[in-house]
Amino acid sequence: MTDATIPSASLSTASQPLIAADGIPLKQKLARTTRRMKIRAFLLTVPLVLFLIISFVIPIGQMLYRSVHNPAGTNVVPNFAQAIQNWDGEGIPSEELIEIFVKDLALASRNREVGKTVGNLATRVNYELPGSRSLFTKTARKVRKLEEGPYTQALFDIDKRWNNPNLWFTLKRVTRDKTLSFYLAATDRKYDESGSIVMADELYQIYLPILRKTILLSALITALCFIIAYPVAYLLSTLPLRASNLLMILVLLPFWTSLLVRTSAWIAMLQKEGIVNNILVYLGFIAEEQRIQMIYNATGTVIAMVHILLPFMILPLYSVMKTIPPSYMRAARSMGASNTYAFTKVYFPQTVPGIAAGTLLVFILAIGYYITPALVGGSDGLLISNLIADHIKKTLNWSLGAALGTILLVVVLIFYWLYNRLVGVDNLKFG
Repeated sequence: MTDATIPSASLSTASQPLIAADGIPLKQKLARTTRRMKIRAFLLTVPLVLFLIISFVIPIGQMLYRSVHNPAGTNVVPNFAQAIQNWDGEGIPSEELIEIFVKDLALASRNREVGKTVGNLATRVNYELPGSRSLFTKTARKVRKLEEGPYTQALFDIDKRWNNPNLWFTLKRVTRDKTLSFYLAATDRKYDESGSIVMADELYQIYLPILRKTILLSALITALCFIIAYPVAYLLSTLPLRASNLLMILVLLPFWTSLLVRTSAWIAMLQKEGIVNNILVYLGFIAEEQRIQMIYNATGTVIAMVHILLPFMILPLYSVMKTIPPSYMRAARSMGASNTYAFTKVYFPQTVPGIAAGTLLVFILAIGYYITPALVGGSDGLLISNLIADHIKKTLNWSLGAALGTILLVVVLIFYWLYNRLVGVDNLKFG
């Protein structure tokens, strides 16, 4: 081989693609391998994605949809619901419009299909005008026999309340499928006779006060958990391993006990004839007739929930404190710092990620807690979650319950956003 042929052969080899042992170009084989790895990684995450969609995304989406969607009007009086939207809202509707309403109402009164009975419309209107349910049920029975007009006067003869323009204006509003009325009710507001948004009567203002109480009690529970958990976590992190493991079992023991059992135990302990009051009377701190009411109020809710949520504060604090070398404190003291100064300037700042994780976890759990307030809270210690459950299970006002749930979700998201701005989610450490 001559010197002139060497560069030519080298150039020819460099211009050809690299070939793997099986004859496939290396670049193509690398692309296939990368694609297979991506597909494998995606398939491994599919169960988690499906779990999140089924248990989180779909329920929240349904809640958001239900909070603004209520088809009671279009289901019961479909023709009237469409026709009244063109009404100007002044005085009493025309004879033609009332005829449509009467015929739709008569047809609905004969219908027994679920979701399309007069009772559904009556309940929906009753949310806006309390006391009007009986008007619709009474009228529905009598319009079955009404075969010819004048329909306006026939309604007035059945009940004089039909001669109220506000009733028809309310009907125009409630027969829309999409409405913000439930969000107004959830914030203690309503529409007045002119259609303006005003605060509800003081007697009916219940949701905002309970929401404020829920936030305050959750903050108090979080603060008490931190005050109790910090020294406990510090003790666990500084004790020898054998002793700390034994105490950690005691911290985790509540997780192995039913929540219902723990809550019931607090009922037995905190009632007027319970263990706590008996001890206070026996020791002479209070007289027999001065027994303290510590259950079925906000006090009972706070005590029981602090006990239940305390491990969720201890564990993040312990996991962070365990990683702090004891030599840091010894070094600070050797340089002349007092124990208090060394703790506040050296040790405490390093535990902030654990504090942030614990407070965030406990507050979010507390603000949505349901079982414990329902059992020990009474009427004074109920939280907003108990009202949501009441609307879902008892009053069957699902739209109002969904609106309250959405507001609670927004409050938690706002708190999370503020926490991220002040502390930073990246600084959280759960373990």
